[in-house]
Amino acid sequence: MRPLNITHVPFICKGAVMVKNLSARDPSALGLDTYCKQYYLCLAAASATIKWIESEKGVIITNHSLSVTFNGSFDHMNIDSTSVQTLEIIDPLHTELWGTSNKKKSLFQMLKTTKTTGGSRLLRANLLQPLKDIQTINARLDCLDELVSNEELFFGLTQGLRKFPKESDKVLCHFCFKPKKVTDEVLKPANGRKSQLLISDIIVLKTALDAIPFLSKVLKGANSFLLQNIYQTICENPKYGSMRKRIGEVIDEDVIHSRAPFVACTQQCFAIKPGIDGLLDVARRSFCDTSEAIHNLATKYREEFTLPNLKIPYNNRLGFYFIIPQRDITEKLPNKFIQVVRHGKNVHCSSFELASLNVRNKSAAAECFLRTELCLEGLISEIREDIRILTMLAEVLCLLDMIVNSFAYTISTKPVDRYTRPEFTGDGPMAINAGRHPILECLHTDFVPNNIFLSEASNMVLVMGPNMSGKSTYLQQICLIVILAQVGCYVPAQFASLRVVDRIFTRIGTGDNVENNSSTFMTEMKETAFIMQNVSSRSLVVVDELGRATSSSDGLAIAWSCCEHLLSLKGYTVFATHMEGLSELATMYPNVKILHFEVDLRNGRLDFKFRLKDGVRRVPHYGLLLARVAGLPASVIDTATSITSRITEQEMVRMDANCVQYQPLRMAYQAAQRLICLKYSNQGDDYIREALQDLKESYAAGNLI
Repeated sequence: MRPLNITHVPFICKGAVMVKNLSARDPSALGLDTYCKQYYLCLAAASATIKWIESEKGVIITNHSLSVTFNGSFDHMNIDSTSVQTLEIIDPLHTELWGTSNKKKSLFQMLKTTKTTGGSRLLRANLLQPLKDIQTINARLDCLDELVSNEELFFGLTQGLRKFPKESDKVLCHFCFKPKKVTDEVLKPANGRKSQLLISDIIVLKTALDAIPFLSKVLKGANSFLLQNIYQTICENPKYGSMRKRIGEVIDEDVIHSRAPFVACTQQCFAIKPGIDGLLDVARRSFCDTSEAIHNLATKYREEFTLPNLKIPYNNRLGFYFIIPQRDITEKLPNKFIQVVRHGKNVHCSSFELASLNVRNKSAAAECFLRTELCLEGLISEIREDIRILTMLAEVLCLLDMIVNSFAYTISTKPVDRYTRPEFTGDGPMAINAGRHPILECLHTDFVPNNIFLSEASNMVLVMGPNMSGKSTYLQQICLIVILAQVGCYVPAQFASLRVVDRIFTRIGTGDNVENNSSTFMTEMKETAFIMQNVSSRSLVVVDELGRATSSSDGLAIAWSCCEHLLSLKGYTVFATHMEGLSELATMYPNVKILHFEVDLRNGRLDFKFRLKDGVRRVPHYGLLLARVAGLPASVIDTATSITSRITEQEMVRMDANCVQYQPLRMAYQAAQRLICLKYSNQGDDYIREALQDLKESYAAGNLI
């Protein structure tokens, strides 16, 4: 045997593909435990690949020649696991809001109105890794435009998707795996369940193929590129008709997919047309005889023991059993009934006669399944030759389910014009007008909308305001709107123009991590370090209260230096803070903008308006107001007020000096920001020419704001 370096061998087996696919996953988005499991599984698969090469190709793999590297996903936005939790993308932080009877949902739970398991999985995957390709996003948005404006198409697709079984995508992908050849070893009662699943898959496939003509009728007049492409690749593909015709030669036309256990079992036993297999016909007769005997036994017990409401349901584990309402049992149950168990207002039980018939019924059913699998062997081989069209159908059903039953349905349940289509630019600003929190607006009808504007000339916003004024909600709202936009859904705003974001970083919330021996401050610093090490020029960074878990001077210093580092990048940053010292950044850096949440002070109490305003508005000593309410002595409050007044006076003097010093630079940045906005504006030439003239006059007069 000759030595061979693995790096020169193409991916030629399933194990190697697992290693290759790991590069598309982000460990921070999976969680450490999940990622480690996948990593070691891939290493095991790589080892299997080496052994396969050695045995099949007659070569020796040299030691230390296998290199497994991680490459991030380049086609999707990355969201780390901490951000997934704090933004409540998959699971809510709090299961119930105080003071309301409505349970708070996560973004995934709010959108999870899909009808298939595959659609739900695709929705979850998209929320965890939104798209970055503008063309793909716009294709989804164009499709959504047509669904929202064309009710006939929307309801037609909704009805058409209902005709496909719920587990269609899962079943269609089952045919990718080649089953073992049916032998005497396989034909054992223990393998009856495997045969039953195979028959069920064929029935689901038949039902799915039967639903394609109706889907074709609905999509025939669609105008959007995505729906037209689906119509051409699925509805006009003759291979689906050929496959359905081949299935019809073996499978009975009256067989349908059912979720009721006994109905499904009966359909599976009678899936094959009669006369194809004589032994199968005998097994069916035995199955029918035992089923009839069981129902006759139930009738006998009703009359013999005066139990008119006795029922005989069926499940896959127990087979048939009796249910008797407790109100029908006047004294003690007869000794014929065994395995008596109370379930609420009913009694579940069996009898020796029923147990004997159950064994015979299950044996007959298992024989039907095994004989049916023998008859289906040739059909399954033919289906696997066109497996590509089945995987394509599964993907299309998942995508349609997500867009129609999740995105379009969610928009249709909202008042008109509450959701709008987002626009995307290559390097333009992020502008959201009257944006709302997609989760909280479902709980509060009077939710107050707010705006956000970020650009290269103004890439950092400092949000200030007292506790409970709405800062954390505002930060979360911005991220969720961006995620919704990049999965191809409308957003809760009057207008939204966005630049594609490659990563979202968040530093929200407080809490220690006792398991990892991390205090609140250490946890805060670890999350901040992760942001600083991975942030890029196209990232969105959201920080809430950095540095408050340590001393005031150290906290302010850390927050200030982190802001300066983020300012040097072209990424967008929204920074919420109570530290009034950070507002001095706006006097030194023209690309920093300060906003505050409006609060009125009435009779010593704070009246929150939840509206965002420009500039710094100092609510005088809101911390001292809370301290007074908490019961601190008046002398202590008076002393604290005197101290904070002197500190504030010194800060104001320094800020005024900075305003004068950095005024020319701030004017230049404001002019650059206006020019960037005009560059990406969709207004006419006359409007832009007039805006440029106004900008020139304002700059010359020195009153550019």
